[in-house]
Order: sequence, then C-alpha cells, then structure tokens
Amino acid sequence: MGPPRPSRGGRASRAAPATPPISDTDARPEHWSVKTARDLVVRLDIPPHATRERRFEVYCSFSVAHSGAGDASHALRVLVDGAHQWSRRVATDAGGRDSLDVRFPRTVPVGQPLRLTAIAEVDRALPLGLSISADED
Repeated sequence: MGPPRPSRGGRASRAAPATPPISDTDARPEHWSVKTARDLVVRLDIPPHATRERRFEVYCSFSVAHSGAGDASHALRVLVDGAHQWSRRVATDAGGRDSLDVRFPRTVPVGQPLRLTAIAEVDRALPLGLSISADED
C-alpha cells in the first residue's frame, strides 16, 4: 500500500464529534501562592486565561524579627505588572516579631497574565518570611 491519495469527491468523511467545551462556570476558583523564608524579593506570575476575565484578591505579607540591637525598620513594596501598587516602611517592634501586610483586589482581563512582585527591605531586622497569594473570587 502506498500513501493515501487525496479525495476527488464522492462520499464525505465523517469528522469525530467535538468534545464539548468545559464551562467556565464549572471551573474551580484559582489559588496561586509563593513563599520564601529569607529572600527579599518574591515574584508570582499567573498565566492568562483564554476565555474569561478573572478577579483576584491579592495578599502580600513580610514578617521580620528585631535583631535586638538599636533601632530597626522593615519595608515592603508591591508591584503589579511592573507598576507600583503599594509600599510602606515602618519601625520594627523591639518586642520581637513584626510584619507588613497588604490586601487588594485585581481584575485581570481575558488573555492577560498577572505579574506580582513583592520587594522587602530590612535595616537591623531579620527577615522571617515573604509571601504573595492570589485567590480568585
């Protein structure tokens, strides 16, 4: 037998039935997160969705401990798709552990990714953890 020849008409071949698309209403809400213990930069890249707009509740947290010597401070800056979203610098509580936390909503259009970056800084404080999570509403 040789290679199949192109059809010149006659009976049409039958295509396999199409698989029904998964309904977006049946999809479970997305949850994305990243966490580090000692790094001062963390990035969370959420890929685009081809068929629907999504709304995420984004939560960023930076935990520190006072080093025990003198005044200390810590800071957190959050970027969304490379643009400044939020930032704070505060004195670190001399009594032990402290944190900076921020929560905000973000709507992501169809076909667009969501790129989140948290950048922490310390001055005589010890980093304990830096995290980003995004939960779809």
